[in-house]
Amino acid sequence: EVQLVESGGGLVQPGGSLRLSCAASGFTFSNYAMSWVRQAPGKALEWVSAINSDGSSAAYSDSLKGRFTISRDNAKNTLYLQMHSLKPEDTAVYFCAKALGAEVSVTIKKGLTIEYDYWGQGTQVTVSS
Repeated sequence: EVQLVESGGGLVQPGGSLRLSCAASGFTFSNYAMSWVRQAPGKALEWVSAINSDGSSAAYSDSLKGRFTISRDNAKNTLYLQMHSLKPEDTAVYFCAKALGAEVSVTIKKGLTIEYDYWGQGTQVTVSS
């Protein structure tokens, strides 16, 4: 059974940092690209970042580039999202998602959810003073 379990969310002040983790099991983690997707209250899903299967290539939403860093540890079957300089508008539930293939495709970069077959339950990030 495929499982994706996010952790690391919480309440942080503006300008602060958080590192999210996504522990994967039930599939060969190193064979698939992975993404982080978030959903703010009352808003649609927003693609944040993706990384290819071996971690050699990553992509980011233009609005987030420079503040967030995606990485993965295939030996630990874990995906990470390091977030810096957090803003109130980063408040959202953050989901990790397993892609259908190994590479970060154009459709992933366009934020299309058809590229994913499994999702985690999400972790809440709240940025507030």
